[in-house]
Amino acid sequence: MKLFVIAAVLAVVAAVPSSYKPEYIAPSYPATQYATPSYSAPKYPTPSYPTPAYPAPAYPTPAYPTPSYKDNKYADITVTSQFDERNIDGSSQWSYAQSDYTTREESQVQKKMQGVAYDSYGKATYEDVMGNTNKGSSYWVSPGGEKFTLTWTADDAGFQPKGDHLPVVPVHEYELPVAPVHEYELPVAPVHIPFNGKGYNIY
Repeated sequence: MKLFVIAAVLAVVAAVPSSYKPEYIAPSYPATQYATPSYSAPKYPTPSYPTPAYPAPAYPTPAYPTPSYKDNKYADITVTSQFDERNIDGSSQWSYAQSDYTTREESQVQKKMQGVAYDSYGKATYEDVMGNTNKGSSYWVSPGGEKFTLTWTADDAGFQPKGDHLPVVPVHEYELPVAPVHEYELPVAPVHIPFNGKGYNIY
């Protein structure tokens, strides 16, 4: 009977909620210390590559057509020398020579000339203007072997060519007609002679 009572008391005590809460203390672990690893740098051998050998490219030789500016009749004639100079002041000079002995050279300069202008009423006004003057020479050989030389000047006096092959206008020596000489007797002035003191007698 006593045991029954003790068991009942224990059961009641176990059924009553306990107000006791034990304090939980977190465990403290010492920090693990690891030694810093030491690695040696790896050494790799420098690679050696063979120099590539490329075959030289073979380009076909370009074929250019014969220039169309060549003279078909004299296809072997070529320009052996050429000169060209242009200046800011308007002057210039140029020349060339060919394998057939043909040569030409020219030069020009600016020159002040007198120009004339007409207004709407036809009135002329004169003023100085700048114009080109040109001079040059040319030499060539004809197909028959005849040699020609031409020189010229062109300015405000016009184009003035000179050359032995140019036609010459013949100059004829004419005797100018002489005006006929007429021998006239000059009239004699009248002589006034007093007559009787009352008038004049005219002879």
